[in-house]
Amino acid sequence: MRIVSRNTGTTALAALLLVSVSQAQPSHRHEISPPKGTASAESFTTSMMRAMERMLEDMNIAPTGDPDRDFAAMMIPHHQGAIDMAKVELQFGKNPVLRRLAQGIIIEQLQEIEVMRRELRQPSAASKEP
Repeated sequence: MRIVSRNTGTTALAALLLVSVSQAQPSHRHEISPPKGTASAESFTTSMMRAMERMLEDMNIAPTGDPDRDFAAMMIPHHQGAIDMAKVELQFGKNPVLRRLAQGIIIEQLQEIEVMRRELRQPSAASKEP
């Protein structure tokens, strides 16, 4: 039996959600129709879609040719998107299990963003090679 960490599972779930949404909608738009007449559902959907669109836009970087730097440069907005989406859950969600998960996502993703930013401040590994 293989145990998957919460971060790996969350990342996989987010990737699956993005693939599902991108296949269901034109590539430039991501929309979910909320139940009619529910202001909070409309606010939730608007906030969630805004977070996803910002994340996808910010992940679209010009490649540098350094896989490590490009990975970090794309993953930082990906993780920030997860944080933004988790904050939306905390604002609108009621399920205590999902709210605790969202709190954990925020903490873990912030820590990982800091690691990636710290690595990006370092000289490129490619420039260190002889």
